[in-house]
Amino acid sequence: MDFRLALCVLGSGSKGNAIYITDGITSILVDSGLSGIEIERRLKSAGISPRILDAIVVTHEHADHISGVGVLSRRLSLPVYASKATACRSAELTGKLHKIVHFECGSEFAVNTLTLRPFSLPHDAEDPAGVIVSRNGRKIGIATDMGTVTSLSKEHLKGCSLLVLEANHDLKMLEEGPYPWSLKQRIRSRTGHLSNEQARDLLKELRHPCLEHVVLAHLSETNNTPQKAYREICGAVNSRHTSLHVAEQNRSGGLLFLK
Repeated sequence: MDFRLALCVLGSGSKGNAIYITDGITSILVDSGLSGIEIERRLKSAGISPRILDAIVVTHEHADHISGVGVLSRRLSLPVYASKATACRSAELTGKLHKIVHFECGSEFAVNTLTLRPFSLPHDAEDPAGVIVSRNGRKIGIATDMGTVTSLSKEHLKGCSLLVLEANHDLKMLEEGPYPWSLKQRIRSRTGHLSNEQARDLLKELRHPCLEHVVLAHLSETNNTPQKAYREICGAVNSRHTSLHVAEQNRSGGLLFLK
């Protein structure tokens, strides 16, 4: 039987991030930064039972990525996969977990039928990671919360059939916006967040005829708009091959299947 990879962004932005991935046998969450109740509600709204989840994978310890991890792990008896440094920094917020499994960036591991390869990203966290999820030669790449594009991240993201890429801010909106100068500097730093322009340039390097979906994620509600992100980046994909989507903070997106 040919099981297809599928992904659903349950929410993305500074108020909480969570991504659901399945191959029809194994189902995981990459990050759980919304409340446990809200994640369960959004899963159900997409026709997905929370009871089918097999694990939670944590990319880094910031609250908008882990605030629902502890509750879901305990309530649904889910193992949590995280680097040792991330798990240590997350412990106070997550509380006791059903089970913790440590991974190392650069080392592949399996969650049942899914193969995952975490890779290091430049962000102001203890040990931040992007994630490649694969099954039967098809790959999903997730890279948000990174201040700059590295050769390492580009190498890992090559050849993905579905990409979730950060498009955090519009440079002009950030420069002219209400944030204090120190915060603007943090966002624009090498360990901050990617702009629309940086995401566009990265996508130009990563595009290929078998890239089916791109999801723009982690948009700032203050320094970006879905319309600006889409307009800036749509020219970087071939619309005949690739569908471009913009993830939202306040509701889940559709379930995207790979062919």
